[in-house]
Order: sequence, then structure tokens, then C-alpha cells
Amino acid sequence: MPSGRNTLFPFAALSASYFAHIGFFNPYLPLWLKSLGLSITTIGLLTAVQSLTRVLAPYGWGWLSDHSADRINLLRYCAGAALVCAMGLFFQIGLLWLAVVLLCMFIHTSAMMPMSEAALAQWVSSEGTFNTKRYGRIRLWGSIGFLVTVFVAGAWFDHQGMESFPAWAVGSLVALNASVWWLPKHREIAQHDATSPPVMGVLKLAKVRWFFATVFFHVFAHIGIYVFLSLYLDAMGYSKTMIGILWAVSVATEIIWFFTQSRWLPLFSLSAWLVICSGVMVLRMYLTAWWADTLWALWIAQMLHAVTFATHHTVCISILTKHFPGRLRGRGQALYASIGYGIPGVLGALLGGLLSDSFGLASIYVASVCMALVACACAWRTHHFSRIGTGPPIRIQR
Repeated sequence: MPSGRNTLFPFAALSASYFAHIGFFNPYLPLWLKSLGLSITTIGLLTAVQSLTRVLAPYGWGWLSDHSADRINLLRYCAGAALVCAMGLFFQIGLLWLAVVLLCMFIHTSAMMPMSEAALAQWVSSEGTFNTKRYGRIRLWGSIGFLVTVFVAGAWFDHQGMESFPAWAVGSLVALNASVWWLPKHREIAQHDATSPPVMGVLKLAKVRWFFATVFFHVFAHIGIYVFLSLYLDAMGYSKTMIGILWAVSVATEIIWFFTQSRWLPLFSLSAWLVICSGVMVLRMYLTAWWADTLWALWIAQMLHAVTFATHHTVCISILTKHFPGRLRGRGQALYASIGYGIPGVLGALLGGLLSDSFGLASIYVASVCMALVACACAWRTHHFSRIGTGPPIRIQR
């Protein structure tokens, strides 16, 4: 669907506010839980709640959004419910209470990105072509939002302590609610044509199955970054300000990639980019595991986020747009969230906690190197089946 700039501004605001919330919440939630006196294993279990909700919740919301064709109102409901749930963080009633609050909050926030990506894909695509330039220019605002909050929150918590974490959660969700109410009031036409393949029919394609296997192991290798990096760097003596800077370095390179990606993506096929991303992931995890005591090596590792996340994410969204069109779009995005970020997140947080208790936090990144190697093998199989498969190639618009 063609779209003007004025239509896409609200999506940029949604991306900025959503990732501004993520930018402080995900890096500093483990440190806040640590300040409450919880053990590393308990912190791993609580952070795994977010991934647990991504296993099933996104697909349920995706099914509902595909059949109701009313993604915008569903996004507004989820944002409002998440805000109400976040207010429970102010009350330190006990571990069970905290787990329930996080569960209810994550059930709603985990649904928002798949639905917003599905809605955005409609606005930046036309005649089967996914416009990576337009998508990148919108998505980079999410990276900017993340960059600002991860840096500012790091400096704030370094000087003021972690007590204000619940206030940050509520404030960021207020901004998120404002952005979802700015989205255009557009209701898609519910599609129920018999020509669209069922979800299981799409999943029977070998290149699709290997694609999701690649996503699973690639993100699995990333869990050490998403869940344990702040704790890892804190244990190595880095200040909270420096931790924020290192997070900011990764996001700054991500922004540059999103802004210029339409120049580079056409150089290789999408399946070839999957292989490249997984190969770079091996290098990133190697530097994080064995060179984390050297600041310049950490900077390089964090700069590789432009490839291991930003490139990988755009490639995945492009592939999903092709394989899950029309009425399958919401469920395709939901499968990506569940298989890519739900199951690996749960396993990574739980196994990471056990590994760190037994062998130290560095062992998590050694395991991540192994997972990245498996992702390389799966990406190569995806590339193989994509080259021999039938059907029109996935087009990338500059």
C-alpha cells in the first residue's frame, strides 16, 4: 500500500516510544532485580517471563488481528493494559507478586511489536515489493529511542540508584500510549479468500522451516546479550554509565545501518545475508566471551550489532512479508516473535542462569559461540533451498 510521509510519522513515533521503553527496561531490569537482593538464578527466571509470554501470546494476538483486521485498536488496548500492569511495580509485596505483574505486563507488550510490524508492512509495501528504504527510515527511530533511554537511564541509575526503575517503566509506557493513539484510524479489509495458503502449508516449505531454524539459533546466541550483558559487564567492574555507553554504541551502528540499508541489501540475496549475519555473530560472541576485559574489543563486538541484529531483522521481515502475505501477515510476524524471541528467550534465560551459577557469566558467551555456529549451518541450508526453490524471487526495493 503506498503511503505518504504524514501517514508514516505516527509509525515512527510508535517505534521510537516502544524501543525507548525497551531501551531502559531490558538492560536495567536485571540490575533492578539485583538491587532487590535476588540471586542470578532468580533474576534469570524473572527475565525469562518476558520470553515465556512471547511463546504463545504473539500468535494469539496475531490470529486475532488477522481475523479482525483491526490491529490499531488492539495495539491501543495492549498499550493501555501494559501501563496499568506496570503500576504494580511500585508495590514490593513479594516475589510471586512481582512475577505476576511482569507476566501480565509482558503478555501485552510482547504482542505489540508483531502487530505493529504487520501493520507497518502493509504501509511500506506495494504490489508485493517490500520497500526496505522506507522501512529502515521508520525503524531507525526505534533505535534512536532505545539509544536515548539506554544512555540517559544508565547515567541516572549510576548517580541516583535503581529505586526509580518503576517510575521509568510507567513514564515510558505513558509515551507509548500517546503514540498508539496517534496511529491512523485504518481498518484493514478482513481477507478470507481460499487462494491464500494455510499457515501449515507455508511451514511445510523446506526453505521456510530452515529459515525459522536459523532465526531460532541466531536469536538463541543473542540471549546472552539481551539478558545477561549488563550483569556481565557490571561483574567485570564497568560502571553503569559505561554499560549504557556500550549499549548505545550497538544502537548507534544499528541506526546507521537502518538509514543506509537500501544501498547494501541488494548486493546479496536475502538468504545469503542470513549466512553473513550468523557468521558475524560467531565473531561477536567470541569477542564478548574472551576479550570482554579489553574495552576496544567490546566496542567492536557491540558495533557488530549492526549486522547481527539490524541486518538480520530487516532480512527476516522481508522474508516474512513474502511468505506470509495478506491474512497471514499477523501470524507470520507472531511466529517470528515466538520462534525467534519466545522459546530461545526462555531457554536462554534459564540455561544462562544455570551456566553462570556453575561456571561464571563468561560461560554464557562461550555457549553463544556454539549456538551461532549452528545458526550458520541452518542459514546455509536456508540459502540452499532458497536457490533451488520455485516461485518468484523476493524483491528488494531500493
